Amino acid sequence: MTTTALPHHLPDLHAGQGTSRGAQRAAAGWGLRRLAGVAVAASWWTLCGTPAVAQPSAAAPTGSIYSCVDAHGRRLTSDRPILSCIDREQRELNRSGGTRRVIPPTLSATEREARARQDREAELAQQRARDAISRDQALVTRYPDKAAHDASRAQALAQTQAVDQAAEQRLAELAAERKALDDEMEFYRKDPSRAPATVRRGIEYNARSVAEQRRAIAAQQAERDRINAQFDEEARRLQALWQGRQPAPQTASGKR
Repeated sequence: MTTTALPHHLPDLHAGQGTSRGAQRAAAGWGLRRLAGVAVAASWWTLCGTPAVAQPSAAAPTGSIYSCVDAHGRRLTSDRPILSCIDREQRELNRSGGTRRVIPPTLSATEREARARQDREAELAQQRARDAISRDQALVTRYPDKAAHDASRAQALAQTQAVDQAAEQRLAELAAERKALDDEMEFYRKDPSRAPATVRRGIEYNARSVAEQRRAIAAQQAERDRINAQFDEEARRLQALWQGRQPAPQTASGKR
């Protein structure tokens, strides 16, 4: 439990046996009013956003003047924050009339939530800008000139072309196998149901394999398109970076 000390200049209510009962009651009443003033001053500072510390000196004027225009258009002044202007901006002035600080309005829960959301969005935007700068720095470090970038593009495309070559070679083998199967089925052209099961299964397996290889070739073509789009976007950004200019914002196609 915290005990608030009475100011040192209050009369000692128990000092001296000759003090009259009426004087004791008057002194006690004055002391209670003094403490009430301290509590009111602490409440005002709490509304202003300043921690309220219950000290006798908090009730004393600070030398500041508070000014605002209330909801009715009246300009109000006070030696402490103005309660009727809690929902609007107030100015704390020094004795010469200069603005010491601007006290923003007290926000509602909805307004605080909106302000927090705006702050988060601003921070995310700043983070995205920092990330873009870091990516550009990494990009120009990796590709100091056009020759380095072109060599990297060629290397990436070569990997897909190797897969294509393997698929084309497999398709040629499957075509030769299918010709042999078709030649054997020629004996059963009038009644294919009489063909051996191994021949029929071989034809089915051959058809599935051909479809798989063609899908692989199509996938590699799509991969080449993606690689070229990526390197085209990088080339556009690098051209600006090599020339010392800030490139335009990166599009989705430039992301790896």
